[in-house]
Amino acid sequence: MRIYLTGLLVLLTTALHAQDTLRLSIRQADSLFLQNNLEILAEKYQIDIAKSIEIQDKLWNNPTFGVEISAYNPSRGALDVGKNGQKAFTIQQLITRAGKRNKQVALDVESTRKTEYQFYNLIRTLKFELRQIFFESYYLEQTVALYDNQIGTLTTTVNAFDKEYNRKNISLKEVVRLKALLFELTNERANILFELQENQRDLRTLLSTGRPVKSLVDSTEIQRYHLDRYNIASLKDKALQSRADLKVAQSETKQAELNYTLQKALAKPDVQIGTVYDQASNYQNNYFGLNASIALPFFNRNQGNIRAAKSSISYYKTAENAKQNAVNNEVDAAVQKVGIADKAFQSVEGQFTDQFQLLSNGIYDNFQKRNISLLEFIDFIETYNESIKEYNRLQADRIKVYEELNYVVGEELFN
Repeated sequence: MRIYLTGLLVLLTTALHAQDTLRLSIRQADSLFLQNNLEILAEKYQIDIAKSIEIQDKLWNNPTFGVEISAYNPSRGALDVGKNGQKAFTIQQLITRAGKRNKQVALDVESTRKTEYQFYNLIRTLKFELRQIFFESYYLEQTVALYDNQIGTLTTTVNAFDKEYNRKNISLKEVVRLKALLFELTNERANILFELQENQRDLRTLLSTGRPVKSLVDSTEIQRYHLDRYNIASLKDKALQSRADLKVAQSETKQAELNYTLQKALAKPDVQIGTVYDQASNYQNNYFGLNASIALPFFNRNQGNIRAAKSSISYYKTAENAKQNAVNNEVDAAVQKVGIADKAFQSVEGQFTDQFQLLSNGIYDNFQKRNISLLEFIDFIETYNESIKEYNRLQADRIKVYEELNYVVGEELFN
């Protein structure tokens, strides 16, 4: 009864775990990523902050209001502010010149645009990471399934050989060697599971979920990865038009140019105008007057900031050119890697795996019937497992380099 209850508990736990697992296609993973990723949600606030600065700099300067009263009159006492006392009022307004306000707003608008490009670049980078991990996890799971099958079949074989050993039909050496192979497979499976758990950690973080994620991939998802429609020149053009990080560099150059214009405008002094009412301290009572003031640019004409702004244009323009060169080189490298991966995949696709599978189907029966030796059996199992594991890794790497091409071009090329 205790064994029965324990088995039932294990089955229930497995069933609940399966229900709790997020089973996602790559499209569903992309959608969930855009909805839930906390880094993306946080970066959106940076755009709100930049737009708020735009709003602030569009506002006019507030007028200033001043009051002056008579604190003490020797003949009439303290706070002599009545009908025959003294009080004065002033109102002043700062008027900016040379279009400073509009130039500052133009700089703010470009700063907001740069923040948006940084937001899109974050999405591009994290989406690339998500897709790499997603497909790698799928093929690792395929490899684990292979090991599960091999371990299950080999365990049955070991048990059968244990019985034969007890009957003195085979030697202990053969049993121990088979158990060593079983241990080797179990250890290799554990190492793959360690890698899968690291991927699970990263997938959960990217999708902002605490649930296990299972990658679902069908043949149509794989077949869309091919370069037939594109040549390297068109891919470079797309990259130069689409790459968000390149647009960030271009925006920084534009900001430097706008800042240079602003700094030259700041050299022009602003004007302060106002009006004054004076009850009794002027040449006549109840005096009303107008006033204006302006700084005289004898010493500070903003020379240092103008010079720094001009140098910044050269700096950011050079950085932008370097980025364009890097983008072209990245596209070149990505296309070359796609070619290498496709060639390697095509060399082993289909016939290789089919032949291995055909041999694998009968290898255990032939060994148990003693049609092949122990060394031949072990050599085949090790070779088969290693080959299928590398084949799965090759398929994952092929998709990774195609996704890297998406990443360096900055567009979805394989829809």
